[in-house]
Amino acid sequence: MVGQRLVESLRARDTAGHWKVTVLAEEPRPAYDRVALSAWFSGRTESDLTLVPEGFYDDDPLLDLRLSQAAVSIDRVGRVVTTSTGEQITYDAMVLATGSSPFVPPVAGHDLPGTFVYRTIADLEAMKSYARGRHVGAVIGGGLLGLEAANALLGLGLRTHVVEFAPRLMALQIDEGGASMLRRKVEALGITVHAATAMASLTADADGCVSQVEFADGGSIGAELVVFAAGVRPRDELARAAGLAVGPRGGVVVDAACRTADPAVWAIGECACIGGGVYGLLAPGYSMADTVAERLCGGASLFGGTELSTQLKLLGVEVASFGDAHGVSENALEVVYADPVAGVYKKLVLSDDARTLLGGVLVGDASAYPLLRSAVGGPLPGSPEALLVGAGGEIAGPIGAAQICSCTGVTADSIDDAIRRQGCADVPALKACTRAGTGCGSCVPLLKKMLAAAGVAQSHGLCEHFAQLSRADLFDIVRVKPITTFSGLVAEYGLGRGCDICKPVVASILASLGGGHILEGEQATLQDTNDHFLANLQRNGTYSVVPRIPGGEISPAKLIVIGQVAADFGLYTKITGGQRIDLFGARVEQLPHIWRRLVDAGFESGHAYGKSLRTVKSCVGSAWCRFGVQDAVALAIDLELRYRGLRSPHKLKAGVSGCARECAEARGKDFGIIATEKGWNLYVGGNGGFTPRHAEMLAQDLATDELIRVIDRFLMYYVRTADRLQRTAVWIEAMEGGLDHLRAVLLEDSLRICDDLDAAMAQHVRSYSDEWRDAIDDPTTLARFTSFVNAPGEPDRDIVFVAEREQHRPATPTESASLIAGPRLRVGTP
Repeated sequence: MVGQRLVESLRARDTAGHWKVTVLAEEPRPAYDRVALSAWFSGRTESDLTLVPEGFYDDDPLLDLRLSQAAVSIDRVGRVVTTSTGEQITYDAMVLATGSSPFVPPVAGHDLPGTFVYRTIADLEAMKSYARGRHVGAVIGGGLLGLEAANALLGLGLRTHVVEFAPRLMALQIDEGGASMLRRKVEALGITVHAATAMASLTADADGCVSQVEFADGGSIGAELVVFAAGVRPRDELARAAGLAVGPRGGVVVDAACRTADPAVWAIGECACIGGGVYGLLAPGYSMADTVAERLCGGASLFGGTELSTQLKLLGVEVASFGDAHGVSENALEVVYADPVAGVYKKLVLSDDARTLLGGVLVGDASAYPLLRSAVGGPLPGSPEALLVGAGGEIAGPIGAAQICSCTGVTADSIDDAIRRQGCADVPALKACTRAGTGCGSCVPLLKKMLAAAGVAQSHGLCEHFAQLSRADLFDIVRVKPITTFSGLVAEYGLGRGCDICKPVVASILASLGGGHILEGEQATLQDTNDHFLANLQRNGTYSVVPRIPGGEISPAKLIVIGQVAADFGLYTKITGGQRIDLFGARVEQLPHIWRRLVDAGFESGHAYGKSLRTVKSCVGSAWCRFGVQDAVALAIDLELRYRGLRSPHKLKAGVSGCARECAEARGKDFGIIATEKGWNLYVGGNGGFTPRHAEMLAQDLATDELIRVIDRFLMYYVRTADRLQRTAVWIEAMEGGLDHLRAVLLEDSLRICDDLDAAMAQHVRSYSDEWRDAIDDPTTLARFTSFVNAPGEPDRDIVFVAEREQHRPATPTESASLIAGPRLRVGTP
């Protein structure tokens, strides 16, 4: 990454074409974004991760990129580099950007089959291939990279352990309070953390592959796959062999200009030792690259150091640290806010007079990070209360020399100048003009805020493939134009081939507008894993099946069918919080057989896998409850059947309570109804999850037909205008005028669209079709449901279960070993 930055920076400065650059790359692919490496597991491709603009090397005669051709020796006297192919290349100036290599502790068994490092795309490909059919993995290292690797193992379906020598996770970046909150969240995801634990050795199974991690205290864990993420070491072997000085802990020694003792040799990034230390982050590497590019063009630039702020989203948890995160400055004050229920921890480190921001830590909610990081070393941009919890007080934006982008060292003044003097009107223009936001991207939200503060209207483009179109824009295009495919939409209104952002969004829009079965033709390739199999993928590679039970009401006959299906297929059963029954442990080839049995008994898909209506929960209402004033069950059934299959920007849940005692918890739902003696009160915008919200009353004492009409309009207005993955609560908050505006649109028809909304919902209700039934009636769709493409009828025999509390659950690794060798529990198709 740093090498690519040097090439781009040099070509931008060397307008006279003085330098011809040869790039020697050890890997078989051009530079790619290693910071976002984990995104490869979630579907991003090499093309998505590449840092090299299309045609960058092809169209420039001054650039020569050599892939899979490493430098193996340097003749500094003759100024010649010999490559791995034996070619000798002369140079006037040489820049070492060899980066670093993962540190693998030299313990016994560190090189057993099944051990990996987490550094390149090739490492990820090998891990993914090896993980197939295995059930448990361990990561050695609980830092940034270790947690990224743990997330990857979790995504591969492995039960995951993290082993950290330090007493807490991310010990270098965050304090004890933040680490404690992070650990709670990580463990809540099912990852087992072993902190303050030293690894002693790895041991092998009978096949010679890694099977056990032994600890120094005598303990151990089973692990069929082990990833080392215990730090990196500078790759300075080439420089050492060439007689260049290296630092006490490695790294090629360079001065403030990034030049070695040899005036023709420079070093940048993680392989450079500058000021006695080695930087392991991207921002200082980019700064070094710019310094050398400037020097090569006759400038006098010096590397002035850089702040080491960090912002990441680890395992879905936002984590950030900046400045003096540990509060080591003399007489530093700390202001801390912690909410264990919401999983949020925030700390500000202030000077002894509480006027200067020195640093901080954010876990669970890092939305304030860009503003706070830019304010480090300067006055607080607001009161501590306003900064930590948003309570009262104004928050000022960054000004002057406050650094906005730490990766590129761009200040607030530079951004302001680009907006006001150079006419930059969006984030891409600011990136091109200032290079801010081109590194880790954490400053992009702040760039948007600065544009808005300057009065520049912002684009709400969905992604780079639909840069000028929001989800709502795309919905309207598909609604009014004869476009029924993603390829047709991107060809006419977008760019490229799409990504994991726009493809599922367009798939949802097409489904919302009756674009056929979601697995029909091209639509199947747009779906994420759960939608692709009409079921929810679980940790051992099996799926869970959730039939719809409208309003939570179910007959004894149907209960017996579910029980019999579960018994016949060996499924674990669990009552959900939404009054349904989850059936766990189905192999992919079993799904159609299970659906057939359920569909024949009158069940249909509960859409537990989709961004769509999940449940309408109810109490027993006036039919049974002595406090009930309305028939909550009947209304819940009617609403669930009416809105089943409705695809939306986020999943939808609802509740109906038969009286003010609120036993259905209706105010915690996207739309909730509470009975009154005069009719129904309707609440909207509630949700549980990460940031629970109580719904607010939209209308009161409605008759049943009035209630349904308002809900129709509410849902269809939301489906049409909300952004991607925007919950109803956030959608209403972001709406100008908020709930009052929504009330005017839905109840007073202020936009004169209610007839259209009513018609759209009526069309949805008329066209609903059960996706399970459609799938099992279509041989082409059924062909997708196999564990092995080359052996369609063959089950995955690595999936094994054990009995627990009279049911089946996934076997642990130790249990799997004995079950694979011994008798198995029957889970076959009847």
